[in-house]
Amino acid sequence: MFIQQRHKQLVELERPRELIVACAPLRSNVNLSRIVRTAGCLGVRRLIACGAAKVVRKIARNSVDDGDGPPAACEEDAEPQVEIEIHRTLPPVLKELRGEGYQLVALEQTTGSESIFDFRFERKTALVVGNERSGLDEVSLALVQRVVEIPMFGLPYALNVATATAMTLYEYCRQFPRG
Repeated sequence: MFIQQRHKQLVELERPRELIVACAPLRSNVNLSRIVRTAGCLGVRRLIACGAAKVVRKIARNSVDDGDGPPAACEEDAEPQVEIEIHRTLPPVLKELRGEGYQLVALEQTTGSESIFDFRFERKTALVVGNERSGLDEVSLALVQRVVEIPMFGLPYALNVATATAMTLYEYCRQFPRG
């Protein structure tokens, strides 16, 4: 009799992911924490959060080290998966990332946004995520090079920010499965 295992071994990446998530100030630390957890699951090592960001360890689980003891719910020797930087505002961060050679891709519904179904990520990408209600401000949108959206086929007009970010991160990983 074959016995199913609940968890498989982690898939080894051939190289570190060159993907960064940069979040505008979010209204909900729960959404931020869910984004951190998803990033950790997908091998994304760096996340930039702006404003009064705080990660809820119980949600992010062993994806994050906030400097307050070992990562939650993980073995003593496990390394945190996602390094989190907190900045006051997003535009200076975007300028810096662009200077480092990252393609800045906003996740937003705009008149010029491209469907995620057709979009080809560059390996070295910074995914820029907006606020749950107001999205990205005009200054931040002016700094990005591309805008990608997840087409909606019903109401409401947009997905939750953590859900949309998870879908977009997964699409990036589908395009670059081994890092």
